[in-house]
Amino acid sequence: MKSLYNLFVRLMIFGMKVFSLIDGKAKKGIRGRKQSLEIVRNAFSSEDKVLWMHASSLGEYEQGLPVLEKLKEQFPDNKVLITFFSPSGYENVKKKKHIADAICYLPFDKKKDVQELVSSFDCQIFFTVKYDYWYNLLSALKNRGTKLYVISALFYEHQIFFENYGKWFAKQLKNNIDWFFHQTIKSSALAKNIGLINSSVSGDTRFDRVKQFLDGENHLDFIDDFKGSQKLIVFGSSWQTEEDIAQLLVKKLPETKFAIAPHDLHRIPHLLKLFPNAILYSSLSNSPTLQTSNYQILIIDSIGKLSKLYSYADLAVVGGGFHSAGLHNILEAAVYSVPVIFGNQYQKNPEADNLILAKGGKHFDDFVTAAAFIEEVMKKDLTAEEDEVSYLKEMAKNAGNFVESQPDSTEIILKKILSL
Repeated sequence: MKSLYNLFVRLMIFGMKVFSLIDGKAKKGIRGRKQSLEIVRNAFSSEDKVLWMHASSLGEYEQGLPVLEKLKEQFPDNKVLITFFSPSGYENVKKKKHIADAICYLPFDKKKDVQELVSSFDCQIFFTVKYDYWYNLLSALKNRGTKLYVISALFYEHQIFFENYGKWFAKQLKNNIDWFFHQTIKSSALAKNIGLINSSVSGDTRFDRVKQFLDGENHLDFIDDFKGSQKLIVFGSSWQTEEDIAQLLVKKLPETKFAIAPHDLHRIPHLLKLFPNAILYSSLSNSPTLQTSNYQILIIDSIGKLSKLYSYADLAVVGGGFHSAGLHNILEAAVYSVPVIFGNQYQKNPEADNLILAKGGKHFDDFVTAAAFIEEVMKKDLTAEEDEVSYLKEMAKNAGNFVESQPDSTEIILKKILSL
């Protein structure tokens, strides 16, 4: 099976190189990996003690960051390495302020490349987030005496470990991972069924991450003027279906403001065609005399604004749940006591089920039904008496309470790591 796995890695590399000929993101990933070893060797010596976090993409980075920050506090003399598999994670984080001494793409999981990387420094603690496993890497780190953990681990029935041919993969995890910190009881039970007994349920570290937002500076220039005294619906990380919802609502809710932040900035020209009367966020700073209150629709055409934008929202529509791309982060909105609407394809997001159970969010099968619900609750809220608790306000309260009630996963994880 090991030979088959190595063959799979080589075929994957070949496929990504071919795909990079027509896809810009894939091209960035291929080119970026050629620089990874050089980045690491420039940042670390072979004697440097290093804390290493690996995240598949941006969402996993946000999950792992609270743990990494706490580990750095415990081991201030250790340096920090963050690796990514996907371009979206790497490209976003390298532009931001961060605690890493080096950020790079994780090299493809070929034995020679992995050995060169891990021998460039002394990795004390390595953790991967959720379920991004690369078996040659795990084995190489284990052989060097590194402690290996999985943070916010999430096992579900259709993963390879639970297939007849998946025993080898489960064995690699059992042999190399020191401890699994599971998001859910179900994940823990599934893992234990395949022999991964070194585990505990610690919850989802993303709750810790978003709770930090409440203590931060959430002001976003121009949004107060844009919103005024009107209600604001924020479409976060939107795809086509979420934008279809916005199209239906703009005419039906003329007294409501709309802010749309697409999941990919390449969608901006498309959004301008859908909403020709919209204004771009980037144009506001260039036109200080512009009356933003005269506009109903604001298109966010720069990254890094969404989490703060949610703090102004009265309702959020979060993208990705109406197709197989996967639901984006709903907690960034819910933490501000904002009701969240999303599509029904969120099987890998247990927090979505729990937010629904807490009555702080709702999911829908199609955009027409979703739009009709939003129209109804917004209109009822607008006509509610001053002392009346509308359905929208009840959802808002429930969303905030849901996030606030979650355990401090980071402290649970840190305490266990320090005890092992």
